[in-house]
Amino acid sequence: MKPLSMDLRERVVAACDAGGQTQAEVAERFNVSGSTVRRLLRRRAATGSVAPRPHAGGFPSRVDAAARGVLRGLVADQPDATLAELRGRLAARAGVTVAVTRVCQILQELALPRKKSPTRPASGTGRT
Repeated sequence: MKPLSMDLRERVVAACDAGGQTQAEVAERFNVSGSTVRRLLRRRAATGSVAPRPHAGGFPSRVDAAARGVLRGLVADQPDATLAELRGRLAARAGVTVAVTRVCQILQELALPRKKSPTRPASGTGRT
């Protein structure tokens, strides 16, 4: 969910400052919740601004640059290895345990080929 635009934040606070309407009426007028109006007023009182807080950044990836290098080497050694095989080898060599989907994401980021499933023999009922 994206933060509210600065324009909307400023209009909500200005409507509250103008008076004549309750916070609930301002919330309804701008199609935001009452708690949003209260939070904006509280933020302005505490910081002097209604700007959103910066993004916190999230968790760092378990697969650091060294592990990415190991994964790059694994693909170079055996380009037809499946994602599950690469996952196991990455855990053995770099000590990094991640899901198969994360291995796929990292290969995409590195622009490396990926093989999702093992090769199967040709179907006996396929096209002739």
